[in-house]
Amino acid sequence: MNEQVDVVVLGLGHAGGYVTGALAESGLDVVGIEPRLVGGERLPPGCFTDVTTGSVSGFPAARLAAGPVAVGRVGFVHGKGRLSGPRRVTVGGRTFRPRKGVVLATGAQPRLPSVRGLAGTPYWTDRNALATMELPESLIVLGSGGLGVETAQLFARFRCAVTVVERRPRLLPQEEPEASTLAERALRRDGVTVLSSTGVSEVGHDGTGFTVRLDGGREPLRAQRLLVTMEQEAGLVGLGADTVGLDARAGAVPTDGQMRAGKGLWAVGDVTGPVSSDVASYQAEVTVRDILGWPGPDTGYEKPARLVFTDPEIAAVGLTERQARNQRLRVRTSLLPVNSFGSRGPRGRRREGFVKLVEDADRGVLVGATSAGPAGAEVLYGLNVAVHTAMSVERLRSWVPACLPFHRTVEAALGGLG
Repeated sequence: MNEQVDVVVLGLGHAGGYVTGALAESGLDVVGIEPRLVGGERLPPGCFTDVTTGSVSGFPAARLAAGPVAVGRVGFVHGKGRLSGPRRVTVGGRTFRPRKGVVLATGAQPRLPSVRGLAGTPYWTDRNALATMELPESLIVLGSGGLGVETAQLFARFRCAVTVVERRPRLLPQEEPEASTLAERALRRDGVTVLSSTGVSEVGHDGTGFTVRLDGGREPLRAQRLLVTMEQEAGLVGLGADTVGLDARAGAVPTDGQMRAGKGLWAVGDVTGPVSSDVASYQAEVTVRDILGWPGPDTGYEKPARLVFTDPEIAAVGLTERQARNQRLRVRTSLLPVNSFGSRGPRGRRREGFVKLVEDADRGVLVGATSAGPAGAEVLYGLNVAVHTAMSVERLRSWVPACLPFHRTVEAALGGLG
């Protein structure tokens, strides 16, 4: 039997959950379908910092019952939904025919690195790691980047012995070198062993733990659990993508500026390509507006902020110094340590970090900025606006900041641009 609703949302992670709630509050009948955890397995932005400073005493647990439930105008169905044609979704023995359409928010699937023996082991992804109810005694993290660094620090502060193995020279290769240095120093201070420029040749599991063999004949590593942080791709195989004109082999769902993937079909979050939770939220807002028929501009996130919620926080926007020079810009930079009047900052966190500014000297505007410290994301806000609006450095210097203690270093860094 076909069940008539207004909208079906496939996937109730960060973006899908927002879409579901916002549409229901607007008076639409919405069904959300999710096979795992409502809200997603990943902690929301900022929670890594909260957990690592001790304000959370445990790990997330499943928040969805085994059967369908309803809250207000939202129906929740636990299961793996599948597209079975335009404006048609099946899950279990039920078929939904949404009048307005379907929102794909199914996230992405990990693309396993080519390491001998890894595929046959019970390795963790970030989803497994943050849904666990039992803290392992030891953990090896293969790969770093923002997610790897955040997770390594999180587990280390729960007294887990953590080793990070990264084949590249830096933990945060997409960010300024100073950001990687700060992240590595923070991890080591929390007891994490960091092995950069280190390749992995083989992984084995004997039923009780993992053995990781390193390139160059180095001593193998041993741990109870193995977390693999890897590239992501849209898991469209088995989703019925071909029934709505999508390529099931594609790594992402293409969308237009209103997040439309087809007639009566929208896509948000990692299924559109790897995006941060902030960008996913932005996409979700645009999608809700479009479904409700409200006018608004197309998406524009060519310069998204990049956030790593470690302690200290690392936030960046725009170009790094190297990227700016690669674009043959005449670059001026300024790098200043966080101004400190003591060793501790908000919530007892260390007052360490820096602000780095990258200026296009010919135009006199900022093209990139990094804010690292106990309130790195908050400090970045004004710099984020400046980069997006191409505001002149001269005008930035004349601003009176709303929160002077957080912005003293920004003011000094602007002065350092000459």
